[in-house]
Amino acid sequence: MAAGLTALREGLRIVPYYWGGTHGATLAAGGASLPAEPGGTSRALTGPDAEEETAAAWAALYADPYAELALAAAGAPQVTERAPGSLPPDQALRARLATLAAQGDAPAAELGPGLARAAADLAAHPLLAQAAAALAQDDLAALAARSLTAGVIADALDSDAPLVPVGDSRDIVADRLAVALGAPPRGTERGLRSLVLRVAGSAASRAAVRRRRALTEAAHPAAGDILRYLSRGEAARAGLRDLVRGLEPPVTLVGHSLGGIIALDTLVCAPLPQVRLLVTAGSQGPFLYESGSLPSLEHPAPLPPHVPEWLNLYDRRDLLSYLGAGLFPGRVTDVPVDSRQPFPAAHSAYWTNPEVYRHIVERLP
Repeated sequence: MAAGLTALREGLRIVPYYWGGTHGATLAAGGASLPAEPGGTSRALTGPDAEEETAAAWAALYADPYAELALAAAGAPQVTERAPGSLPPDQALRARLATLAAQGDAPAAELGPGLARAAADLAAHPLLAQAAAALAQDDLAALAARSLTAGVIADALDSDAPLVPVGDSRDIVADRLAVALGAPPRGTERGLRSLVLRVAGSAASRAAVRRRRALTEAAHPAAGDILRYLSRGEAARAGLRDLVRGLEPPVTLVGHSLGGIIALDTLVCAPLPQVRLLVTAGSQGPFLYESGSLPSLEHPAPLPPHVPEWLNLYDRRDLLSYLGAGLFPGRVTDVPVDSRQPFPAAHSAYWTNPEVYRHIVERLP
């Protein structure tokens, strides 16, 4: 900046003010709130193992459910005239898609609503004809099933309060749909990485643009809600205190994302003896503490003795989940869970994950 100004006007005195070094947020404990990856690497998903590639591939499909079909269509041979009386190679799949659409959303009930519309849209899509010319019928059915599965989940991610299934449920549905569309039963991941990873980067970029409102308004999580809480959070804490004081002990507080921040902050501010267990999932509380942004407690102050046992659930693919045990030794139990979903879907998949409920129930007072 200084060079740009002085090039236009000589004699200017540029005096920098490095406010960030003194007043900016820093990770005061060296990043103790950041989950480490296998092998000790903090946060970044570095290994090109099959599970990470599969998550990246599904992320690309959530961004563009037709991405795989488009890639297949791009590699299709030049259209030649069909023999008299022969049927278009995509006709059978279109008929099965129409039958699937007529069944409503039930065949993909685990994913939520939207299957019927997705099947009807795909049945009418011109990509099918080109993709069918490049693929065997079994492979075409598998790609179509993944397209439908990704489309339903993408709609859920675009909603105000997304509830996303774990990867196992997603894969079961994709396999079920593939069979309904004419493929023999098989694993749902065959061919997934080889086609989709080629467009993962651009598709992820398109997803960020397409979902800017959802991301901004905090479905992942609500940025506006967090900023409002950090500046005017006392009313939220007071409401939670009033609610808890009217309950019979033992009480367990369970909070997801911002809810976990509010629960932690409320418990730090004043004793609530009814509460015997705090459970946070996908919460940024530890990160706010380490960065000096948690209203009730500033690093390196210890967690007050009156704060109860704390179970902190995190998913290493959820970039909005953080660790507490390294910041509060002996006071927090960090437990990893794996939804097998990419981010941001991983942030909304805690409450469809049986692991989450098992860990909570095991620790209930």
